[in-house]
Amino acid sequence: MSFFSRFTFSGWKYVLAALVIIGAGYWFFVQKSASPYQFIAVTRGSIIQTVTVTGNTTPMKSVTLGFQNTGTIARINYGLGEYVTAGAVIAELSTASLSAALEQAQANVSSGQAALDKSKQDLANLYASIPDASIDAYAKATDAVRNQLNQFFSNAETSSAQITYNVSDFQSQTAAQATRVAATTALNAWQTELAMGDQTTASLEALSKDELGYLATVWQLLNNVSATLNSASGVSATTLAAYRTNVSTALAEVNTATKSLNTISQTIASQKSIVAQAQAQLAQAKAGVASASANLGNAQIVAPISGTITQQDAKIGQLATLGTPLVSIIGTSGFEVDAGVSETDVGKLSVGDAVSMTLDAFPNETFLGSVFYIAPAQTNTQGVISYLIKVSFNKADQRLKSGLTANLTIRAKQNDNVLILPQYAILQNDNGTFVQTLVKGVASTSPVTLGIQDQNGNVEVLSGVTQGEQVINIGLKTK
Repeated sequence: MSFFSRFTFSGWKYVLAALVIIGAGYWFFVQKSASPYQFIAVTRGSIIQTVTVTGNTTPMKSVTLGFQNTGTIARINYGLGEYVTAGAVIAELSTASLSAALEQAQANVSSGQAALDKSKQDLANLYASIPDASIDAYAKATDAVRNQLNQFFSNAETSSAQITYNVSDFQSQTAAQATRVAATTALNAWQTELAMGDQTTASLEALSKDELGYLATVWQLLNNVSATLNSASGVSATTLAAYRTNVSTALAEVNTATKSLNTISQTIASQKSIVAQAQAQLAQAKAGVASASANLGNAQIVAPISGTITQQDAKIGQLATLGTPLVSIIGTSGFEVDAGVSETDVGKLSVGDAVSMTLDAFPNETFLGSVFYIAPAQTNTQGVISYLIKVSFNKADQRLKSGLTANLTIRAKQNDNVLILPQYAILQNDNGTFVQTLVKGVASTSPVTLGIQDQNGNVEVLSGVTQGEQVINIGLKTK
């Protein structure tokens, strides 16, 4: 009889009970020692912050043009799809009346220039007459003082000039003697100016002004001498009459000289006004030429850049109106991508940031470029605020066209050798940003400071954790 056959039912009962006890103990031990948390280790590495937006390709240079004048289109020199160089005339209006207006304006300039030249010459002639008039005036003044009044004074050319006859009016005598000294000074100064011979306009004007002053001094002398004759004594009637004749002759000479110089000065002033008026008229005529030239130029559509015509709506015989767009040109300098970036992302970008792009027109291809412009002001589109950025292509591609949809991934920032955690391991609430760690078997919350985040959901941790530290996976994502 075998062992198993000899084993009784009661024996089997004890074995089963032992197995149950052993299994229950194992389950209790394993469950007692296992942790209820998942953990994620803090790693060190590089993290790249990116911004993704969608934009469209646009020509780096493009223009839309129209006539800056109203008129009938007379010529079309370039059609749709044709290449034009900068400066080429694409279309023209009928310009007969505009050309006639320009010719008339140019004739007005010629006439105005002739009038100005004549008025300037007349003024120059007046200035040229000053020296002769000055010499004549000086001669008259000299004759009046040194010849006509010669017998009236002793020591006449010194500072001690004296009246040669008795005068009961002491005040008039003193005045006459003083002005005789002043007249000598004036005549000497006048002679010096004449001897300098300075023919510049400024010098001639100064001479004219000074001469009238010198003549005024001589005139005052003659009036003072005339006053002494009213109280003269010891002089015969014949002599007194001769003296009065001398004074009268001298006054006539001075008045003639003064009138001559005043006439020249007044005529010069008047002629200056004529010159100024002629200059103003010439300037107005030149402005008329500029206006007529502009009108003639505005009767043409001229290409400001070299490129291909992508719109040509001008037709011969059509009435063109001011400013209506008729022609568009795309330049030859290539394409860029324009995109709008939200205000939450624009602060992350800088000029020079690298960009990778995919274009819907070219599946499975990646184009590289960089940000070269960030608008300083916002664009408001139906209440949505965005900021225009422009992205250049690193390489020219002849397949590119305007208006292609471009999906941009902008590499805004890269930080190397930093601590990294997945975003789902971070707790954020009104009190701040935290991670949870297990301290003596109990979950503990610790504050952390975050940096940039990448497009895969990883985040830079600036402080609050250490490399290799195990933090609780509060998001319960699969590690």
